[in-house]
Parts: sequence; C-alpha cells; structure tokens
Amino acid sequence: MIFISITRLRIRSIWFLLPFLRTNQAALRQLKRESQFIKGKLLIDRKLTFWTMTAWASEKDMRAYRNSGAHLKVMPKLIHWCDEAHVAHWSQDNDALPDWHEAYRRIIAPEARVSKVHHPSKDHAAKSVAPPRYPSRLEQLLSPA
Repeated sequence: MIFISITRLRIRSIWFLLPFLRTNQAALRQLKRESQFIKGKLLIDRKLTFWTMTAWASEKDMRAYRNSGAHLKVMPKLIHWCDEAHVAHWSQDNDALPDWHEAYRRIIAPEARVSKVHHPSKDHAAKSVAPPRYPSRLEQLLSPA
C-alpha cells in the first residue's frame, strides 16, 4: 500500500513568506533525499497558500521524514507563520498521485486534520477551506533525487 499525504498551509503575512520559502527549500532538499519518498507535487495557490501532495512507501516512512532534519526544524515556526493549516492522509493500492480536486475533497473530509496555529483565520476556526486554483503555472512536480 502506498501512503499519500496532503498538506495545505496559508502564510498569514507577506513578512513570513521569505523565511517560509527558505525553510521550504531545505525541506524539499531533504524530501528528495529520502529513500522511501516516491513522488509528489507542490501547488502555490492564491493568498499565500501552499498545497503539497506526496506519495510514500509507507506511513512510517512519511513520519520518519516529518520528524527529522529540516522538516522537523520548520514545524514549530509554522504555528506562528500560518493562519491556516490542514492535513489529510490515506493509503491506496498504487502510486498515482490524485488530482487537486481529490486533494481538496480529502482535505475537507471529516477525517482530515486541522493543525494548531497561533493566529487562526476565521476560515481556519470554521474549518472552511477554499478549493485550490489550478491548473497553475505555480505547480511543481517533485521526484526523488
């Protein structure tokens, strides 16, 4: 079974964009070095919103990435930088990445998780998520190194 992870983060101010992008690049370099990372996509959406979609050999492998290196270092900062943060995970039989319609459906599903942020937007507090705008010129495919 392949483990799929979707995240949606909205940066609450332009002031946090540069530090976010810098730490995101470090996390992407770490991601591409992970041996159990299969592939992924990144979508930069309107209003400083970033969607990620990754496929892993297992949930254990995704958690090992999440809980180490550059990704681990950035997580405590996101609580301050973001005003919206959502996560969805599931397992599937193949490594085909879903489209952004499916990612949106999963991120608004009851089993998706709303992450803690220090300065939640009214939409975050209401668990309301705008659908991603795509296709986008700001979509990047991610693959192992």
